[in-house]
Amino acid sequence: MADNVTEQLTIGDCTTQMMKGGTGPTMLYLHGAGGSKGWSPFMEQLSDRFSVLAPDHPGFGASDTPDWLDGMTDLVYFYLDFLEQLDLRDIHLVGHSMGGWLAAELAVRGTGRFRTLTLVSSAGIRVPGVPMGDLFMWTAEDKARRMVFDPVVGEQRANAVLTPEEADVALKNAFTSSKLCWSPRFHNPDLEKWLHRIKIPTMILWGENDPIFPPPYAEAYNEMIAGSELRIFPECAHSPQQEKLDDFIAGIDAITAKS
Repeated sequence: MADNVTEQLTIGDCTTQMMKGGTGPTMLYLHGAGGSKGWSPFMEQLSDRFSVLAPDHPGFGASDTPDWLDGMTDLVYFYLDFLEQLDLRDIHLVGHSMGGWLAAELAVRGTGRFRTLTLVSSAGIRVPGVPMGDLFMWTAEDKARRMVFDPVVGEQRANAVLTPEEADVALKNAFTSSKLCWSPRFHNPDLEKWLHRIKIPTMILWGENDPIFPPPYAEAYNEMIAGSELRIFPECAHSPQQEKLDDFIAGIDAITAKS
């Protein structure tokens, strides 16, 4: 297994925490609104053949909450600075949920630094007539139960007791995600106009039972990004990288092999 480390780096005036591990081509993983879940099994597997970078976004986890962070556009430009300062190139970009929205926003800006794009149960667009699940209206217990397909696992998560430190991080993450995603809810009305700019190999991975962004959202992304590949996993809710690990890794392998 590849070793992983956690480090602090300062981009502009924002100190950010980042996990990294492995060797090989660079893979940048962008987490969702719930924040990072630590060095997860899918990161461990990917680090066998990629140099995986997994930062906490500004306002999340152990990263600073800068005064200038008001919306998703601010986060996009932070990551453009991040890529430039670290001089990252030939990146396999992977984003989950809110992080998928962020990844799509980065990809349409066409920095030339990305080799592939993988969107996992991604926010960012609105499908008329297909309501989103409203994370902001669910209790913490409701979210825990709905975010996974297996009801046993969901109940275990709903009844988990957080340490005071974990509770503080969860509150911080919720506050920042509301700033970024409250209005309009989890999407940018202008994004779909520019998805045609994505010219790199793109994989779209989705749970058939996603309670937040149902499969028509995956199909819409697939239609809007020319040449993209779509894989929808049965008996899977919002996190294929956790619930369908083998299928998730196979999807990553398939798209990175095309670059």
